[in-house]
Amino acid sequence: MRFICLTNPLFVTFLFVLASLVALSLGQGTRVGFYSTSCPRVESIVQLTVRSHFSSNRAIAPGLLRMHFHDCFVQGCDGSILIDGDNTEKTGGPNQLLRGYEVIDDAKKQLEAVCSGVVSCADILALAARDSVVLAGGPGWAVPTGRRDGRVSLASDTSNLPGFTDSIDMQKQKFQAKGLNTQDLVTLVGGHTIGTTACQFFRYRLYNFTSSGGADPSINAAFLPTLQSLCPADGDGSRRVGLDNGSENRFDNSFFANLRDGRGILESDQKLWTDESTRTFVQRYLGVRGLLGLTFSVEFGRSMVKMSNIEVKTGSDGEIRRVCSAVN
Repeated sequence: MRFICLTNPLFVTFLFVLASLVALSLGQGTRVGFYSTSCPRVESIVQLTVRSHFSSNRAIAPGLLRMHFHDCFVQGCDGSILIDGDNTEKTGGPNQLLRGYEVIDDAKKQLEAVCSGVVSCADILALAARDSVVLAGGPGWAVPTGRRDGRVSLASDTSNLPGFTDSIDMQKQKFQAKGLNTQDLVTLVGGHTIGTTACQFFRYRLYNFTSSGGADPSINAAFLPTLQSLCPADGDGSRRVGLDNGSENRFDNSFFANLRDGRGILESDQKLWTDESTRTFVQRYLGVRGLLGLTFSVEFGRSMVKMSNIEVKTGSDGEIRRVCSAVN
């Protein structure tokens, strides 16, 4: 009788492939090319739709990227953020200023016309987030698909999203709860290299932040007057300010340079520099001598794939929505 050595590399590879095929046949997990036969045009349709909207409104890019992030951190990456209604995730405080829902609806309408009931809204959002980053000058990556849409969407669940006043320890806890490590935290927050925030989310740092009435000492003193002119103490709290000062429309690593220089806009962002455990990764993305170099664009794609698989619904779980704004 012949025995197959379990340490044989070819046999181990065979077992891995076999296990992967079994998992896919049972509907477990996502994979690149999930729609290659059932809806082969899915990626091109989503890409063209995002590009069309982006051409008239560049704010679509950061909007879709944030939307995907906020979706995955609540109920997993299941498109639950897209559902309309009273007390749904859309109405939760952290999501009220998100933009780009019409892009997903547009792409879904086109996909239903060519392959009805096949492509999930959760997958459309994951693809649109990637395409948005590319249009903003960032990296592309292969997006695993095969997610199904969730049926539960509660505004109360959004309270667990990372917040703009969170300490580094709190941010770590929230990311670790989703299977993401400290490097993923720094990398994904680096998505703030594109987009804006409202004065109401950081103005408190500019006035009477300290017991002596001063501003947040982590803000560069030379930069403070600029922020105060953009967000006066009694000004419009909804006024938008770039999260990556001087480069809010371009996906690059200047966001990290701004943190190093005390020009982070959100308190939670600036803490990535003031905390030693996260500063190391910021420095690596800046190419600081003596540290293992990391390429932000490459690592961002990896962390996005990792994030996009948080608590996904596959197989017989969930559903494929006919319209993204309502459960079937």
